[in-house]
Amino acid sequence: MTRYLAIALLCALWLGGAIIVAAVVAPAAFAALPSRTLAGALVGRVLPAVFLSGLAIALVNVVLDAMNAAAAGAAVRLAASVVWAGCTAAAQFIVGPRIERLRSAAGGPIDALAPDAPLRMAFGRLHGASVGLLGFAMLAALAVLILAARAVTENR
Repeated sequence: MTRYLAIALLCALWLGGAIIVAAVVAPAAFAALPSRTLAGALVGRVLPAVFLSGLAIALVNVVLDAMNAAAAGAAVRLAASVVWAGCTAAAQFIVGPRIERLRSAAGGPIDALAPDAPLRMAFGRLHGASVGLLGFAMLAALAVLILAARAVTENR
């Protein structure tokens, strides 16, 4: 039971942090800072912490559920943790570096480019991918949290 409680607590911790970043920090940065470039830089500094901590917690969950594969719900929790890990890893190690390369190639603020400029359009697609990956990671973490909480209550 303590394993499920640990999984549930780690999921809740990460999910809460991810929600705060997505629903509070990012919108506040874009509303309060004087330029979208500064807001993007701030959010860009916060997201790696979200993605890397999510990857670490998801991998811990993968190991814990793989060690106890016969337990009720372990296969679904394991699958959700793999999705969570994959999404955070892809966002951090694939999409993030591509966004940074585009910013460097732009030679200035992305917003200064024409709306139909290829670099700006590529940035928009990558930003959408990053948001989507975070969303899928959050849904997967929520599934793990619900299943782990259910295991805690069922094993009392």
